Amino acid sequence: MLALGVPHAQAQQQTGSVGGIYTCVDAQGRRITSDRPIMACNDREQRELSRSGTVVRVIGPTLTPKEREAEEARQRQAELDRQRGRDAIRRDEALVNRYPNQAAHDDGRKKALAQTQVVVNAAQARIDDLKAERKGLDEEMEFYKKDPSKAPAKVRQAIETNAEAIAVQERAIGAQQAERDRINAAFDEQLVRLRQLWQMQSSAGPANAPAATRPGGQGR
Repeated sequence: MLALGVPHAQAQQQTGSVGGIYTCVDAQGRRITSDRPIMACNDREQRELSRSGTVVRVIGPTLTPKEREAEEARQRQAELDRQRGRDAIRRDEALVNRYPNQAAHDDGRKKALAQTQVVVNAAQARIDDLKAERKGLDEEMEFYKKDPSKAPAKVRQAIETNAEAIAVQERAIGAQQAERDRINAAFDEQLVRLRQLWQMQSSAGPANAPAATRPGGQGR
């Protein structure tokens, strides 16, 4: 059965091509017609016609390996661009669903900033405790004011540890300020896009707005 299958498939292919007419205009501007694909037009488009003269298919130019590689790269880039477009639509849908109006966006910003303030407050409270501790250490050092080198090593080490701990908390506060700046910048950027989406929503109307701009629209 397998041995007979190959010749049978070849016969079908040959039968399918019987009666085909191929036509093209070659590099010299001559129109060529043949009963098989035209080698002289491998570098250009040619058409396969039925016996009645209707176009059966259009055959593109045969690509060199380098041209084929370039075409595949172009197609990959086109697909990446299409995917980026789909991703952008999904991001817009998620954004406008999360923040359907200015009040919702302002509330989101406020909550995000509040989280950083919790960390700042905790760090500041720790600094206050450390400063109170340092005050006691400084009072103890008063006994060695004339010659601090005579102070017990334990006290000197405690002062050094205290200073390092305060520096750690101050860096934590600085990091949270940087985080607040990042949050505000991100929300500012979101707001620019959201105003565009809200305007699109307002112009289209609830019934005709795309999913990305309708209140409560579901993101894909």
